[in-house]
Amino acid sequence: MPVKPRPPSRPKANGLDGLKDVRRHLAQQAAERQAARERAEREAHERELFARTVGEVVPVRTTRTLPLPPQVPPLPLQRQKDEAAVLVEALSDEIDIESLLETDEALSFRRSDVGPDVLKRLRRGVWAIEAQLDLHGLRRDQARDALNQFFRAAEQQKLRCVRVVHGKGHGSPGRTPVLKDKVKRWLVQKEQVMAYVQARPADGGHGALVVLLRP
Repeated sequence: MPVKPRPPSRPKANGLDGLKDVRRHLAQQAAERQAARERAEREAHERELFARTVGEVVPVRTTRTLPLPPQVPPLPLQRQKDEAAVLVEALSDEIDIESLLETDEALSFRRSDVGPDVLKRLRRGVWAIEAQLDLHGLRRDQARDALNQFFRAAEQQKLRCVRVVHGKGHGSPGRTPVLKDKVKRWLVQKEQVMAYVQARPADGGHGALVVLLRP
């Protein structure tokens, strides 16, 4: 009898390998999706924990930067001595200022071209005090030199209103305010001084003068 040929067999290996590849691919995708979910949950948990710990975040307000008070610039020593010597001779201690002072209890001063309302405004503090000179503890000549240097610097810096602290004389012999009288005489002789009044109690009272300078 003739022998019948056998039908060709299917390649089983290829089919199994392909199925395994599909399963591995699906498993990998599932693992990546699971990792992404876990990462998103972890980040959400961290944000929530940070919000509970820190609380509400408020933007910082912009703060205004205030300028430093004007400083008296340093001057060369020799030039300082020369100018001070000239100005000392120009400021007399003996000038009669009684007729120039306002007849109020504080004996205020104003130039003839300055109206009386200026003194009232100066007392009320309309002009802000931009710099101060404290003459406490200085002798007469030292105080005069310091006053000259201070007003020279004030003119250079175009200051409008300054305060001169001469003290109340409690530490002077006989408790007489020597510098108080001298300072008033010196200020009257300075052309840049328009007016001055006794300082308000909060600004020095009887121990200081508020001086208005020409613009």
